[in-house]
Amino acid sequence: MVEVTPINDFLSIAGQITREDIAALAKQGYGTIINNRPDGEAPGQLTRAEAEAEAAKHGIAYRYIPVTSATITRRDAVAFQNAVLRGPQPVLAHCRSGTRTYMLWNAARALFNRESPLKLVAEAAIKGYDLRALPALVEKLEAEGG
Repeated sequence: MVEVTPINDFLSIAGQITREDIAALAKQGYGTIINNRPDGEAPGQLTRAEAEAEAAKHGIAYRYIPVTSATITRRDAVAFQNAVLRGPQPVLAHCRSGTRTYMLWNAARALFNRESPLKLVAEAAIKGYDLRALPALVEKLEAEGG
């Protein structure tokens, strides 16, 4: 089973998941899976279609918001926040390692909840994630406007 990092009561993050992980997540009561990994990023990863079909088989909602760390947009942050807050909970969001997923969540928190990016970087570090790029990302996304 993939290592899952709880972020709060309704969101956990993980690295790449497998079919077996999706079955295990269903047994653990997850309501939504969010995939932040573009198809074909690495050999052997489940495609969006494969993962979505497996999630549906287990009654889990599936959202596909593919991003790369270098190309995260304000629209991506909005889509991610909406998927987390408006879908069935709890939510498991994943990418290759969990870092860009955590970056998306914290970008949304900084943009829409006005939380301090530096505080969010420190919180992430405690959980073992390096989000030092978050302040620059938030600045870029703020410049994009609403």
